[in-house]
Amino acid sequence: MKRAVVLLAAVLVVRLAFGLCGELFGPDESQIYLIGLQFFTTGAWPFYGPDVVYTRTQIPGALQGLLAGGPLFVWHAPEAPYVLLNLLSLGSLVALGWYIRRRLPEVPGWMLWPWIFFAPWTLEMSTHVINQSYLLPGAVAFFIGMFEAAPFLRRGILGRRPAWFLMGFGLLWVYQLQLSYALLVPIAAVTWIAAARTNLRQAFTDAALFAAGALTSGTLVIPTILRDGLHGVAGSTSTNVVFSPGNLLQLPQIAARFLSFASFEIARFLGADTPARLRFLSDYPWAAPFVVVAALAGVVQALSLGIGLFRARHPRSDWPAVRWTTIGVVLLMYASFAVSIKDPASHTIYLTMPLAMIYAFTCWAPMLQRRSVQAFVAVLFLCGAVTHVAVAIRDFHLRSLYTNRSIVAEAIDERDYRIMGERRPEIWKKEAGGQR
Repeated sequence: MKRAVVLLAAVLVVRLAFGLCGELFGPDESQIYLIGLQFFTTGAWPFYGPDVVYTRTQIPGALQGLLAGGPLFVWHAPEAPYVLLNLLSLGSLVALGWYIRRRLPEVPGWMLWPWIFFAPWTLEMSTHVINQSYLLPGAVAFFIGMFEAAPFLRRGILGRRPAWFLMGFGLLWVYQLQLSYALLVPIAAVTWIAAARTNLRQAFTDAALFAAGALTSGTLVIPTILRDGLHGVAGSTSTNVVFSPGNLLQLPQIAARFLSFASFEIARFLGADTPARLRFLSDYPWAAPFVVVAALAGVVQALSLGIGLFRARHPRSDWPAVRWTTIGVVLLMYASFAVSIKDPASHTIYLTMPLAMIYAFTCWAPMLQRRSVQAFVAVLFLCGAVTHVAVAIRDFHLRSLYTNRSIVAEAIDERDYRIMGERRPEIWKKEAGGQR
């Protein structure tokens, strides 16, 4: 037990250090930080959270403001929000790893845990301040709950009652952080229908537990409803529903982006385009060979997972249920983007990462016993570590908090968030003649 605590503390330090090297002064990151900073410096309740730039609206609920700004009341330092974020994300990943370990005991722990903690997406998108980084607690809770609530997936690892409570809690947590919460609604509905078919009487208790979980995290939306009414809250998100037929051509891309969550996809984190990625390799020649090997290994991983979707036979008895559930969620994402104003970018479906990980380890479980595969994993871990070090060094000098920490510290000390920057909604109000 003591050894596990020490190892987890070391993982927390590494992930926190990496997050502090991540981007802060980009347009999205700085706005999320400012939501918390505005709450801290003014004391005004944060009725709304992240901005939806396409429709100049905000997501209802105080969760984002409290998560980003609350730590500043405890520790008046620019790093405070990062500490809470990394505690939350690490705790979520521990829960996910615990569940996978219980569900797939044949998977070696030395392969599972490093991958859960340090895969590119779980490291890059859950350690620095941006709204997607805060999704993990809700997403992990929802999908663990779903796997134990659905009769065709349940393994008895978690009781039925806590499973439904976790699903409701996860849904309303995600609701306050990203519009992609809409993906979870039909998943919850299908799970409930499947459960009701096996025990209709119990299904009403399931619904009550789901509602209790939703109310627990959704309490932070109530002040917004009381102030602006249900119509105002619903209107702030319904404007983002737009028929986008062009997205109907994106099924392969959506599937690939989903599978990348469980693969070593690193190219997008090296640069926005090929010239930027090549420049990264030239700037860090000592890391270049490791980066290339890790990237190629990631392609192999993604291909194996893609082939797995078409693989009917598998040694595990739960494979058909996991496989068809994964296919169903991919198709649901595909259909949802047909009525979304947003293009199917990876960060918009990041909330499905727990499902991608469960599917990936279920798919790989038989292969992970082979020595050749274990050697492959060991090489990937080494190359991945060097790659992440190079990315952290680059980001620390170019885009991290420490490129201009003094301005954030001054905003905290002076209790004036405007020293760091302006919130977007204030600019939008001016453009709209004072109308929200």
